[in-house]
Amino acid sequence: MRVLLLGAGFGGLELASTLSEQLGDEADVVLIDRNDHFVFGFSKLDVMFGRTSPTAVRHRYADIAKPGVRFVQAQVLVIDPVAKRVMTDVGDFEGDVLVVALGADLEPRATPGLVEAGHEFYTNRGALALRDVLAGFEGGDVVVGVTSTPFKCPPAPSETALLLHDFLVARGIRDRSTVSLVMPLPVPIPPSPDASRVLVAAFAERGITWHPSCLVTHLDADRRVAVFSDGAELRFDLFLGVPTHVVPPVVLASGLAVDGWIPVDPSTLETSYPDVYAVGDVTSVGTPKAGVFAEGQASVVASSIVARHRGAEVLHGYDGRGTCYLEFGGDEVARVTVSFLAGTPPVGELEGPSAAIARDKVEFGESRVRRWFGHPWDRNEPAA
Repeated sequence: MRVLLLGAGFGGLELASTLSEQLGDEADVVLIDRNDHFVFGFSKLDVMFGRTSPTAVRHRYADIAKPGVRFVQAQVLVIDPVAKRVMTDVGDFEGDVLVVALGADLEPRATPGLVEAGHEFYTNRGALALRDVLAGFEGGDVVVGVTSTPFKCPPAPSETALLLHDFLVARGIRDRSTVSLVMPLPVPIPPSPDASRVLVAAFAERGITWHPSCLVTHLDADRRVAVFSDGAELRFDLFLGVPTHVVPPVVLASGLAVDGWIPVDPSTLETSYPDVYAVGDVTSVGTPKAGVFAEGQASVVASSIVARHRGAEVLHGYDGRGTCYLEFGGDEVARVTVSFLAGTPPVGELEGPSAAIARDKVEFGESRVRRWFGHPWDRNEPAA
Protein backbone atom coordinates (compact mmCIF):
# COMPACT_ATOMS: atom_id res chain seq x y z
CA MET A 1 0.00 0.00 0.00
CA ARG A 2 1.45 3.34 -1.04
CA VAL A 3 0.84 6.40 1.12
CA LEU A 4 1.59 9.81 -0.37
CA LEU A 5 2.42 12.15 2.48
CA LEU A 6 2.66 15.82 1.50
CA GLY A 7 4.56 17.91 4.02
CA ALA A 8 7.24 16.93 6.54
CA GLY A 9 6.34 19.04 9.56
CA PHE A 10 5.09 17.71 12.89
CA GLY A 11 2.19 15.86 11.26
CA GLY A 12 4.10 14.39 8.34
CA LEU A 13 7.07 13.27 10.42
CA GLU A 14 4.91 11.66 13.10
CA LEU A 15 2.72 9.90 10.56
CA ALA A 16 5.70 8.53 8.63
CA SER A 17 7.35 7.35 11.85
CA THR A 18 4.22 5.61 13.12
CA LEU A 19 3.53 3.85 9.82
CA SER A 20 7.14 2.67 9.68
CA GLU A 21 6.96 1.34 13.25
CA GLN A 22 3.70 -0.51 12.71
CA LEU A 23 3.98 -1.67 9.09
CA GLY A 24 7.67 -1.56 8.25
CA ASP A 25 8.33 -2.54 4.65
CA GLU A 26 4.67 -3.49 4.18
CA ALA A 27 4.01 0.20 3.70
CA ASP A 28 5.41 2.33 0.90
CA VAL A 29 5.38 5.84 2.35
CA VAL A 30 6.53 8.64 0.07
CA LEU A 31 7.20 11.71 2.22
CA ILE A 32 7.42 14.86 0.08
CA ASP A 33 8.58 18.30 1.21
CA ARG A 34 10.08 21.26 -0.64
CA ASN A 35 12.71 21.83 2.06
CA ASP A 36 15.74 19.73 2.94
CA HIS A 37 15.42 20.18 6.70
CA PHE A 38 12.95 20.64 9.55
CA VAL A 39 13.01 23.36 12.23
CA PHE A 40 10.84 23.37 15.36
CA GLY A 41 8.73 26.50 15.69
CA PHE A 42 10.17 27.25 19.13
CA SER A 43 13.71 27.09 17.71
CA LYS A 44 13.03 30.23 15.69
CA LEU A 45 12.84 32.25 18.90
CA ASP A 46 16.09 30.69 20.09
CA VAL A 47 17.78 31.80 16.87
CA MET A 48 16.15 35.24 16.90
CA PHE A 49 17.38 36.04 20.40
CA GLY A 50 20.86 34.65 19.78
CA ARG A 51 20.50 31.66 22.09
CA THR A 52 21.67 29.22 19.41
CA SER A 53 22.89 29.16 15.83
CA PRO A 54 20.75 28.59 12.72
CA THR A 55 22.58 25.40 11.80
CA ALA A 56 22.13 23.89 15.29
CA VAL A 57 18.33 23.84 14.91
CA ARG A 58 18.16 22.28 11.44
CA HIS A 59 17.27 18.59 11.25
CA ARG A 60 18.04 17.11 7.85
CA TYR A 61 15.45 14.98 6.11
CA ALA A 62 18.31 13.07 4.50
CA ASP A 63 18.92 11.52 7.93
CA ILE A 64 15.55 9.75 7.87
CA ALA A 65 16.25 6.03 7.47
CA LYS A 66 13.08 4.14 8.34
CA PRO A 67 11.69 0.90 6.90
CA GLY A 68 9.02 1.65 4.31
CA VAL A 69 9.67 5.42 4.21
CA ARG A 70 11.26 7.33 1.33
CA PHE A 71 11.85 11.07 1.48
CA VAL A 72 11.60 13.12 -1.71
CA GLN A 73 12.59 16.77 -1.77
CA ALA A 74 10.20 18.35 -4.25
CA GLN A 75 7.80 21.20 -4.81
CA VAL A 76 4.20 19.97 -5.09
CA LEU A 77 2.69 21.56 -8.21
CA VAL A 78 -0.70 19.84 -8.60
CA ILE A 79 -2.83 17.72 -6.25
CA ASP A 80 -5.54 15.48 -7.72
CA PRO A 81 -7.57 14.25 -4.72
CA VAL A 82 -9.80 12.04 -6.88
CA ALA A 83 -6.96 10.02 -8.37
CA LYS A 84 -4.76 10.51 -5.26
CA ARG A 85 -2.03 11.72 -7.57
CA VAL A 86 0.39 14.63 -7.28
CA MET A 87 2.62 16.37 -9.78
CA THR A 88 5.93 17.74 -8.50
CA ASP A 89 8.95 19.41 -10.03
CA VAL A 90 10.78 16.06 -9.92
CA GLY A 91 8.01 13.83 -11.26
CA ASP A 92 4.52 12.49 -10.59
CA PHE A 93 3.44 10.25 -7.71
CA GLU A 94 0.28 8.23 -7.15
CA GLY A 95 -0.91 6.45 -4.01
CA ASP A 96 -3.61 4.36 -2.43
CA VAL A 97 -3.89 6.92 0.37
CA LEU A 98 -3.13 10.65 0.22
CA VAL A 99 -2.40 12.76 3.31
CA VAL A 100 -2.07 16.53 2.98
CA ALA A 101 0.07 18.08 5.73
CA LEU A 102 1.39 21.13 3.90
CA GLY A 103 0.73 23.59 6.70
CA ALA A 104 -0.06 27.25 6.22
CA ASP A 105 1.84 29.66 3.98
CA LEU A 106 2.88 33.01 5.41
CA GLU A 107 2.21 36.22 3.47
CA PRO A 108 3.92 39.29 5.00
CA ARG A 109 2.98 41.38 1.94
CA ALA A 110 -0.70 40.87 2.72
CA THR A 111 -0.28 43.50 5.47
CA PRO A 112 0.51 46.87 3.89
CA GLY A 113 3.76 48.28 5.23
CA LEU A 114 4.95 45.16 7.04
CA VAL A 115 7.72 44.35 4.56
CA GLU A 116 8.75 48.00 4.18
CA ALA A 117 8.65 49.09 7.83
CA GLY A 118 8.52 45.97 10.00
CA HIS A 119 9.79 42.44 10.41
CA GLU A 120 8.05 39.06 10.64
CA PHE A 121 9.42 36.37 12.95
CA TYR A 122 7.37 33.31 11.99
CA THR A 123 9.60 32.06 9.15
CA ASN A 124 13.14 30.74 9.46
CA ARG A 125 14.38 33.55 7.26
CA GLY A 126 12.52 36.18 9.26
CA ALA A 127 13.82 34.93 12.61
CA LEU A 128 17.38 34.85 11.30
CA ALA A 129 17.11 38.38 9.90
CA LEU A 130 15.77 39.64 13.23
CA ARG A 131 18.73 38.17 15.07
CA ASP A 132 20.94 40.73 13.36
CA VAL A 133 18.37 43.52 13.71
CA LEU A 134 18.03 42.94 17.44
CA ALA A 135 21.79 42.72 17.91
CA GLY A 136 22.08 46.26 16.52
CA PHE A 137 19.02 47.70 18.25
CA GLU A 138 19.90 50.57 20.58
CA GLY A 139 16.53 51.02 22.25
CA GLY A 140 13.16 52.54 21.44
CA ASP A 141 9.52 51.56 21.11
CA VAL A 142 9.03 47.91 20.18
CA VAL A 143 5.68 46.51 19.12
CA VAL A 144 4.89 42.79 18.80
CA GLY A 145 1.71 42.60 16.74
CA VAL A 146 -0.64 40.08 15.13
CA THR A 147 -1.87 41.05 11.66
CA SER A 148 -4.54 38.41 10.95
CA THR A 149 -6.36 35.37 12.26
CA PRO A 150 -6.00 32.45 12.50
CA PHE A 151 -2.29 32.29 13.29
CA LYS A 152 0.06 29.48 14.25
CA CYS A 153 1.13 28.82 17.83
CA PRO A 154 -1.11 31.30 19.68
CA PRO A 155 1.31 31.59 22.66
CA ALA A 156 4.21 32.73 20.43
CA PRO A 157 3.47 36.49 20.48
CA SER A 158 3.32 36.46 24.28
CA GLU A 159 6.54 34.45 24.47
CA THR A 160 8.22 36.90 22.11
CA ALA A 161 7.28 39.89 24.25
CA LEU A 162 8.53 38.22 27.43
CA LEU A 163 11.81 37.05 25.86
CA LEU A 164 12.27 40.47 24.29
CA HIS A 165 12.06 42.01 27.76
CA ASP A 166 14.85 39.71 28.97
CA PHE A 167 16.90 40.45 25.87
CA LEU A 168 16.67 44.21 26.34
CA VAL A 169 17.52 43.89 30.05
CA ALA A 170 20.61 41.82 29.20
CA ARG A 171 21.64 44.42 26.63
CA GLY A 172 21.25 47.20 29.20
CA ILE A 173 18.70 49.10 27.10
CA ARG A 174 15.39 48.14 28.73
CA ASP A 175 15.18 51.46 30.55
CA ARG A 176 15.13 53.33 27.25
CA SER A 177 12.75 50.97 25.51
CA THR A 178 9.04 50.17 25.61
CA VAL A 179 7.49 46.80 24.72
CA SER A 180 3.88 46.53 23.55
CA LEU A 181 1.96 43.38 22.64
CA VAL A 182 -1.01 43.69 20.26
CA MET A 183 -3.28 40.68 19.80
CA PRO A 184 -6.81 40.16 18.42
CA LEU A 185 -7.70 37.87 21.33
CA PRO A 186 -9.40 39.16 24.50
CA VAL A 187 -6.90 37.21 26.63
CA PRO A 188 -3.52 35.71 25.69
CA ILE A 189 -4.63 32.04 25.87
CA PRO A 190 -8.45 31.90 25.62
CA PRO A 191 -8.85 28.17 26.46
CA SER A 192 -6.87 28.59 29.69
CA PRO A 193 -7.99 31.36 32.05
CA ASP A 194 -5.19 30.41 34.46
CA ALA A 195 -2.49 30.74 31.79
CA SER A 196 -3.95 34.03 30.60
CA ARG A 197 -4.07 35.41 34.13
CA VAL A 198 -0.43 34.48 34.80
CA LEU A 199 0.66 35.96 31.47
CA VAL A 200 -1.14 39.26 32.01
CA ALA A 201 0.48 39.49 35.46
CA ALA A 202 3.88 38.80 33.89
CA PHE A 203 3.29 41.57 31.34
CA ALA A 204 2.44 44.03 34.13
CA GLU A 205 5.44 42.98 36.23
CA ARG A 206 7.79 43.59 33.31
CA GLY A 207 6.19 46.79 32.08
CA ILE A 208 4.89 45.24 28.85
CA THR A 209 1.85 47.09 27.56
CA TRP A 210 -0.92 44.65 26.62
CA HIS A 211 -3.42 45.58 23.88
CA PRO A 212 -6.13 42.87 23.80
CA SER A 213 -8.81 42.54 21.11
CA CYS A 214 -6.75 44.63 18.68
CA LEU A 215 -5.62 43.65 15.19
CA VAL A 216 -2.87 45.43 13.27
CA THR A 217 -4.18 46.12 9.75
CA HIS A 218 -1.24 48.05 8.33
CA LEU A 219 1.95 49.95 9.11
CA ASP A 220 2.51 53.55 8.10
CA ALA A 221 6.17 53.50 7.11
CA ASP A 222 6.54 57.28 6.93
CA ARG A 223 5.06 58.01 10.37
CA ARG A 224 6.30 54.74 11.94
CA VAL A 225 2.95 53.81 13.41
CA ALA A 226 0.97 50.58 13.51
CA VAL A 227 -2.69 51.12 12.65
CA PHE A 228 -5.34 48.96 14.33
CA SER A 229 -8.63 47.78 12.87
CA ASP A 230 -10.49 50.37 14.97
CA GLY A 231 -8.30 53.20 13.67
CA ALA A 232 -6.14 53.53 16.76
CA GLU A 233 -2.41 53.96 16.23
CA LEU A 234 0.73 52.90 18.08
CA ARG A 235 4.16 54.33 17.41
CA PHE A 236 7.11 52.00 16.90
CA ASP A 237 10.82 52.04 16.25
CA LEU A 238 10.84 48.27 15.78
CA PHE A 239 7.81 46.21 14.75
CA LEU A 240 7.78 42.41 15.06
CA GLY A 241 4.78 41.04 13.22
CA VAL A 242 2.88 37.79 12.99
CA PRO A 243 2.11 37.68 9.23
CA THR A 244 -1.07 36.64 7.47
CA HIS A 245 -1.58 32.86 7.20
CA VAL A 246 -3.11 31.36 4.05
CA VAL A 247 -3.67 27.90 2.65
CA PRO A 248 -0.93 26.92 0.16
CA PRO A 249 -1.97 27.85 -3.41
CA VAL A 250 -1.59 24.25 -4.59
CA VAL A 251 -4.18 23.17 -2.00
CA LEU A 252 -6.54 25.94 -3.02
CA ALA A 253 -6.25 24.93 -6.68
CA SER A 254 -6.98 21.28 -5.83
CA GLY A 255 -10.52 22.00 -4.68
CA LEU A 256 -9.82 20.56 -1.22
CA ALA A 257 -10.15 23.89 0.60
CA VAL A 258 -13.46 25.43 1.64
CA ASP A 259 -13.52 28.95 3.12
CA GLY A 260 -9.74 29.05 3.20
CA TRP A 261 -8.80 25.69 4.75
CA ILE A 262 -9.42 21.97 4.29
CA PRO A 263 -12.52 20.72 6.13
CA VAL A 264 -12.12 17.27 7.67
CA ASP A 265 -14.11 14.85 9.76
CA PRO A 266 -13.19 15.98 13.31
CA SER A 267 -12.82 12.38 14.48
CA THR A 268 -11.01 10.72 11.55
CA LEU A 269 -9.39 13.70 9.76
CA GLU A 270 -10.68 12.34 6.45
CA THR A 271 -11.65 14.87 3.78
CA SER A 272 -14.70 14.66 1.52
CA TYR A 273 -12.58 12.54 -0.85
CA PRO A 274 -12.25 8.84 0.05
CA ASP A 275 -8.82 7.84 1.40
CA VAL A 276 -7.66 11.46 1.38
CA TYR A 277 -6.80 12.91 4.79
CA ALA A 278 -5.50 16.27 5.99
CA VAL A 279 -3.72 17.10 9.25
CA GLY A 280 -2.27 20.16 10.91
CA ASP A 281 -2.37 23.82 10.03
CA VAL A 282 -3.85 23.24 6.56
CA THR A 283 -7.16 22.07 8.09
CA SER A 284 -10.13 23.77 9.71
CA VAL A 285 -10.57 20.96 12.26
CA GLY A 286 -11.10 23.41 15.13
CA THR A 287 -7.87 23.10 17.12
CA PRO A 288 -5.13 25.74 17.23
CA LYS A 289 -2.61 25.73 14.42
CA ALA A 290 0.28 24.23 16.35
CA GLY A 291 2.62 21.29 15.82
CA VAL A 292 1.46 19.30 18.84
CA PHE A 293 -2.08 19.18 17.48
CA ALA A 294 -0.81 18.08 14.06
CA GLU A 295 1.15 15.34 15.82
CA GLY A 296 -1.98 14.06 17.57
CA GLN A 297 -3.97 14.16 14.35
CA ALA A 298 -1.24 12.23 12.55
CA SER A 299 -1.46 9.46 15.15
CA VAL A 300 -5.18 9.06 14.44
CA VAL A 301 -4.68 8.97 10.66
CA ALA A 302 -1.89 6.42 11.07
CA SER A 303 -4.24 4.19 13.07
CA SER A 304 -6.82 4.40 10.28
CA ILE A 305 -4.27 3.54 7.60
CA VAL A 306 -2.89 0.60 9.59
CA ALA A 307 -6.40 -0.67 10.31
CA ARG A 308 -7.29 -0.49 6.62
CA HIS A 309 -4.13 -2.38 5.69
CA ARG A 310 -4.87 -5.13 8.21
CA GLY A 311 -8.59 -5.25 7.61
CA ALA A 312 -9.22 -4.25 11.22
CA GLU A 313 -11.52 -1.79 12.94
CA VAL A 314 -10.34 1.71 13.89
CA LEU A 315 -10.38 1.81 17.68
CA HIS A 316 -10.17 5.52 18.46
CA GLY A 317 -10.75 8.96 16.98
CA TYR A 318 -9.14 12.33 17.45
CA ASP A 319 -9.62 13.78 20.94
CA GLY A 320 -8.47 17.34 20.20
CA ARG A 321 -5.89 17.25 22.98
CA GLY A 322 -2.51 18.97 22.87
CA THR A 323 0.19 20.32 25.17
CA CYS A 324 2.05 23.55 24.42
CA TYR A 325 5.10 24.95 26.16
CA LEU A 326 5.16 28.65 26.99
CA GLU A 327 8.40 30.58 27.52
CA PHE A 328 8.21 33.10 30.37
CA GLY A 329 11.84 34.21 30.26
CA GLY A 330 14.23 33.89 33.15
CA ASP A 331 14.83 30.27 32.11
CA GLU A 332 11.30 29.33 33.17
CA VAL A 333 8.67 27.63 31.02
CA ALA A 334 5.02 26.81 31.60
CA ARG A 335 2.99 23.97 30.13
CA VAL A 336 -0.60 24.34 28.95
CA THR A 337 -2.65 21.23 28.13
CA VAL A 338 -5.85 21.91 26.20
CA SER A 339 -8.66 19.66 25.04
CA PHE A 340 -10.81 20.69 22.08
CA LEU A 341 -13.68 18.21 22.02
CA ALA A 342 -16.39 18.74 19.43
CA GLY A 343 -19.50 20.25 20.99
CA THR A 344 -17.87 21.34 24.24
CA PRO A 345 -15.93 24.50 25.21
CA PRO A 346 -12.14 23.98 25.18
CA VAL A 347 -10.53 23.49 28.59
CA GLY A 348 -6.91 24.36 29.35
CA GLU A 349 -4.79 23.40 32.35
CA LEU A 350 -1.66 25.33 33.40
CA GLU A 351 1.49 23.97 35.02
CA GLY A 352 4.34 26.25 36.03
CA PRO A 353 6.19 28.27 34.97
CA SER A 354 9.28 26.57 36.38
CA ALA A 355 12.81 25.54 35.58
CA ALA A 356 11.74 21.89 35.74
CA ILE A 357 9.25 22.36 32.92
CA ALA A 358 11.95 24.18 30.95
CA ARG A 359 13.95 20.94 31.17
CA ASP A 360 10.87 18.99 30.07
CA LYS A 361 10.60 21.22 27.00
CA VAL A 362 14.18 20.38 26.06
CA GLU A 363 13.40 16.67 26.37
CA PHE A 364 10.23 17.15 24.31
CA GLY A 365 12.29 18.41 21.38
CA GLU A 366 15.06 15.87 21.82
CA SER A 367 12.61 12.96 21.96
CA ARG A 368 11.06 14.00 18.65
CA VAL A 369 14.45 14.30 16.98
CA ARG A 370 15.36 10.80 18.14
CA ARG A 371 12.01 9.41 17.02
CA TRP A 372 11.77 11.14 13.66
CA PHE A 373 15.42 11.35 12.60
CA GLY A 374 17.00 8.45 14.47
CA HIS A 375 19.77 10.34 16.26
CA PRO A 376 20.27 12.70 19.23
CA TRP A 377 19.89 16.45 18.84
CA ASP A 378 23.38 17.93 18.85
CA ARG A 379 23.08 21.20 20.76
CA ASN A 380 26.81 21.73 21.23
CA GLU A 381 27.33 24.08 18.30
CA PRO A 382 28.04 27.57 19.66
CA ALA A 383 25.82 30.48 18.69
CA ALA A 384 27.10 32.46 15.71
